Amino acid sequence: MDNFDYLKNIDGEMWFVENDRDNLKVAYRIRDIISSVKSPFQQIDIIDTYDFGRCLVLDGVMQTNEMDGYIYNEMISHVPLVTHPSPKDVLIIGGGDCGAASEITKYRDLQKIDVVEIDELVVKECIKHIPSVAGNAPHDKRVNFIFDDGIEFVRNRREMYDVIIIDSSDPVGPAEDLFSEKFYIDAKNCLRPDGILVCQSESPIFYKDILQRTYGFLCNHFSIVRTYKAVVPSYPGGFWSFTIASQKYDPLNADTERLAKNTKYINEEIFKSSFNLPNFMKEMLELE
Repeated sequence: MDNFDYLKNIDGEMWFVENDRDNLKVAYRIRDIISSVKSPFQQIDIIDTYDFGRCLVLDGVMQTNEMDGYIYNEMISHVPLVTHPSPKDVLIIGGGDCGAASEITKYRDLQKIDVVEIDELVVKECIKHIPSVAGNAPHDKRVNFIFDDGIEFVRNRREMYDVIIIDSSDPVGPAEDLFSEKFYIDAKNCLRPDGILVCQSESPIFYKDILQRTYGFLCNHFSIVRTYKAVVPSYPGGFWSFTIASQKYDPLNADTERLAKNTKYINEEIFKSSFNLPNFMKEMLELE
């Protein structure tokens, strides 16, 4: 445990201490360290915490957990799937915990779900140690795991998908280039003309520069761009943003009756209200 500065012994008990921007530390009391492995890309830890259950930690940063992981996964998955009236082929870039893919399998009309994850070991660890997060994805024949660099994957492909979900970790290390304008251009080219792209666009409290930049990049290349929000307690600040982009479909006009019924967080009311942004976000994105 002493090999990593984010795993600490405090007063005889184990704690996971996440350091955010060297300005905020969030500590979780740990029951046990389930697994700790090093991949060619990052350090992967599965820990069992008292409040959040089993958690996926990459390079000392919380990614998902059993208690609130479904909130993020539902919001990044169901919103684009409902906004597009007839999606068939979906690409997830990242999403190694399989949570987003599992949510997408709830839509029976989908034909293909490609998950492009650079780190195969993340997928293996989550399927083995956090099956409640991985859900149905490993067992659905429509889900294809492709262990490759998502940036390279979309670079030379054209008009293959109806929906692209960029389920990336924070913009450091392997995920840094997933927030670049060049990547968004390549991803757009990988969409069909009426396709939809969605990404997690970080905390509007602590990472407003990333949200502003992401929103601006997408506005440069899509005619309809909207940011929406959710509360995810285990993420720094608890307040998180997502940004959806399309040339044709506006989520404000989506048929929310198509929303899958077996969800824990999102429903028709949450879907619609998530696009009602507080004034500081409207000002940040120059919406008024």
